[in-house]
Amino acid sequence: MATLWRLSVLCGAGGGRALFLRTAVVRPAHVSAFLQDRSTPGWCGIQHIHLSPSLHSGSKAASLHWTGERVVSVLLLGLIPAAYLNPCSAVDYSLAAALTLHSHWGIGQVVTDYVRGAALQKAAKAGFLVLSAFTFAGLCYFNYHDVGICKAVAMLWKL
Repeated sequence: MATLWRLSVLCGAGGGRALFLRTAVVRPAHVSAFLQDRSTPGWCGIQHIHLSPSLHSGSKAASLHWTGERVVSVLLLGLIPAAYLNPCSAVDYSLAAALTLHSHWGIGQVVTDYVRGAALQKAAKAGFLVLSAFTFAGLCYFNYHDVGICKAVAMLWKL
């Protein structure tokens, strides 16, 4: 919004006078036209800012993924006290699933942000998918054949 304000002030689209009159600096029609990539009279700002249509097309999948990440984060906030207060196998397996999913999504974002090249990115995503599967399987194995995550953490705290 600050960029739009500066552009309107520099272009003389009523922005210079708006500072002294305490009115809106950028009219809603200009902002709407800027976001929809069409010109309006009196607007001289750069209007060709495009988002990738395949990634940001208003898809509900991205919104659901974001909501899912937040739900898992809040679930982890509740599971940690539950693991302390009631260490049982249900909490152990819930922690195994939530921790694995949370770390999988986090590492996925790191790969998306920092690994360049389509082939290298696909290989990295396949590698951390296998790592996540082994992590979940290992935690489930530990929960079934050993003391479980909750009791293991309690034993580490006793040291």
